[in-house]
Amino acid sequence: MLKIVKAACVAFVLAVIYSVIPFNAGCREIYTDVFRFHILANSDSAADQSLKLKVRDRVLSETKALFNSAKSKEEAQNLVSGKLQFIADAAYDEVLKNGSDYKVTAQITNMYFNTRKYKNYTLPPGMYDALRVTIGNGEGHNWWCVMYPSLCLSPQPDEEAKRALDQNEYDVVHEEKTEYKFKIIEFFEKIRSFFT
Repeated sequence: MLKIVKAACVAFVLAVIYSVIPFNAGCREIYTDVFRFHILANSDSAADQSLKLKVRDRVLSETKALFNSAKSKEEAQNLVSGKLQFIADAAYDEVLKNGSDYKVTAQITNMYFNTRKYKNYTLPPGMYDALRVTIGNGEGHNWWCVMYPSLCLSPQPDEEAKRALDQNEYDVVHEEKTEYKFKIIEFFEKIRSFFT
C-alpha cells in the first residue's frame, strides 16, 4: 500500500511539473516583452503616500505620449532611457510643488515582481525591466503598473495587450485560472533569484 501512495505522489508531482513547464516558458516570454513602472514613496506616512500618487500622476502625464508611441518593449525602454533626467526632474518638480524637498531618482532596472493583478490581467512573478522612480529614502509602499504594453495609460488596455503580446503571452496574462500556476512559478523564481 505504501508503494502505491509513493507512486501516486511521484505521479502527482510529475504531472504538476509537466503542466507548469510550458506555462513557465510563456511566462519567460512575458518577462522579455513587458516594461513596468515602479514608484517608491519616501515612507508609509499618509503625506508621503499621497505625494507618491501625485508624483505618479505627473510622471504618467509626462510620459504618456512616449509610451503610446512605442511599438515594442525595447523601443519603450530606449525612449525612457533617453528621458531619465527629464522624468526625475518632473517628479522632483512635483515634490517641490507639494512642499517637500525629497531627492528623486529615475532609473531603468531589472527587478523581481511577485504575481500582480492589474485590471483584467495577472502578471506572472519574475524578473522584469522597469522604470523605477524613488522618492527620498524609498522606504514606503510602492505603486506599479505596466508601461509597455500601455496597460496603465491606454483607454483600451485589452486592445493594447492583444497588439503587443503574442497569443501565448496574452493567454498567460489574461487566463483566469492561472493564479495557482503563478504561485508555483513564484516559488521557483524566488529560489532562482536567491542563487543569482
